[in-house]
Amino acid sequence: MSEHRKRLQNARRWVVKIGSALLTNDGQGLDQQAMAAWVAQMVALKQQGIELILVSSGAVAEGMVRMGLRQRPESVPELQACAAIGQMGLVQAYESYFRSHQVRTAQVLLTHDDLSDRKRYLNARSTLGTLMSWGVLAVINENDTVATDEIRFGDNDTLAALVANLVEAEALIILTDQEGMFDRDPRHDPDAVLLPEVQAMDERLLAMAGGGGLLGRGGMITKVRAARLAARSGCATVIASGRGDNVLVRLAQGEVLGTLLLPEQDRLAARKQWLAGHLQHAGRLVLDDGAVRALRTGGRSLLPVGVRQVEGSFQRGEAVACVTEQGQSVAVGLVNYSAEETRRIAGQGSEHIERLLGYADAPELIHRDNMVLV
Repeated sequence: MSEHRKRLQNARRWVVKIGSALLTNDGQGLDQQAMAAWVAQMVALKQQGIELILVSSGAVAEGMVRMGLRQRPESVPELQACAAIGQMGLVQAYESYFRSHQVRTAQVLLTHDDLSDRKRYLNARSTLGTLMSWGVLAVINENDTVATDEIRFGDNDTLAALVANLVEAEALIILTDQEGMFDRDPRHDPDAVLLPEVQAMDERLLAMAGGGGLLGRGGMITKVRAARLAARSGCATVIASGRGDNVLVRLAQGEVLGTLLLPEQDRLAARKQWLAGHLQHAGRLVLDDGAVRALRTGGRSLLPVGVRQVEGSFQRGEAVACVTEQGQSVAVGLVNYSAEETRRIAGQGSEHIERLLGYADAPELIHRDNMVLV
């Protein structure tokens, strides 16, 4: 077992994506037997302490089957109608199988706007975090019923990568009808070689990837792009066949299956680099000496009680600079409250937040995981 496979074995938060061709048995309707097997594997992983989020395709394809359509519709209204019809059966099947294992599930439908708008992004992150803390398995799909050409993700591979970024997953597992990533298209070249381990940002992978199938919007090219997107937050991606026996459990045991696409840096380093180098500061927080010491030497989160002054106009989730009373830079972080709210709770203990604001989203003004010292 390679060191990288050992790291995957130790990953505690996974996003699993299952494609349309697998779920509908190449267009014949939901493959109930296969779904039951994947659910059983995910339950086994949960019992091992792995947090899971499932991104599932199949709504449009199932809707096509229910309506007797042989070709994927091209118009957005027809696609939306198929998604609405198929989503019913898809969610009912997952709920039934997970419930048989006493696992609670939640349905989450997302559009591109949900993850590009900062407030909705943060709301989605908070909701998914709460579901995971409750032990509830979220089943996510693109909200095809309301998405349009301008805002649709284009494929659930991309959606899965964005969700992996959203929840800071350590592993993105893309189950497909192929064994993994090959150096050439194995459907046309019998000499194609499976790539067991590659760097996600290797530009050569894009040239190797092929197109999509009849049922899904994606193909290997979208999976490579998804892996590159996930790698930006330090998440490793595995592309593997969902038709293999016990594939998820075997991956968790470190077995070399499919293709492992590696990020260039680990999750924490990637996030800290993003915070330090790629965000403009929407405001400044002037800290007292105690807060400065807590951040610099104690590795603590920033609490409202340590804030002396609030500068600028910022919203929840935006990046703010933390400085000493002499103006020296201390840290950059993503703030949990708006500027107006921060002014109201500055200098106060966390136990007073709810009384002062009418709600308490978090006891910290900036959590240490969302902060980098400068």
